[in-house]
Amino acid sequence: MRRLAFILLLLPVGFAGGACNGNPLGTATLQNVVDTVVLGALVGSDLQIPSAFAIASSAAVRTDQTSAFDFAYNVEPDGRHVLIPAAALGISNTTGLQPGLQLSDQTFAEITQAPLNGYTGLDTLTVTVNQVYVARSSVVCTTLGVPVYAKLHILSFDDVDHEVTFEVLANRNCGFRDLEPGVPGN
Repeated sequence: MRRLAFILLLLPVGFAGGACNGNPLGTATLQNVVDTVVLGALVGSDLQIPSAFAIASSAAVRTDQTSAFDFAYNVEPDGRHVLIPAAALGISNTTGLQPGLQLSDQTFAEITQAPLNGYTGLDTLTVTVNQVYVARSSVVCTTLGVPVYAKLHILSFDDVDHEVTFEVLANRNCGFRDLEPGVPGN
């Protein structure tokens, strides 16, 4: 069984690696690519299956090994599938900007740029298959004081193994909001 465990670690400066480079936006260098991710529920899935997602690294992470993530997945006792922003789990950061999610009425392909505002960062979000979200990280580019952005599309749930599968495109270039494959221009 998965235990809801967190090691409270500080988000290291430069977490996004080459995405920031102290570059005041300038030219993006990292390709936006679509990937498929599987997360296990915080409660009820195998401990070895990551339950959270870090936008800046575009990676699934284990919550018992790091608190450097933007949202986690869980299945509530009533059977609802939920995404939980880090702040809603009581994990705050010192940057003043909390990671968040925003339900979109557009398809995954139609979303070409992340909005600046309107993200839910303090509440649990019930999710269903085929919903599309735009996501914002906490400030990971400390030199610039900006987050990174992503979009995700809920593909399926596995209620036996307590898992969610979604496709995601994370723009790891600091401050760039374009959410299409390739090197972003904006």
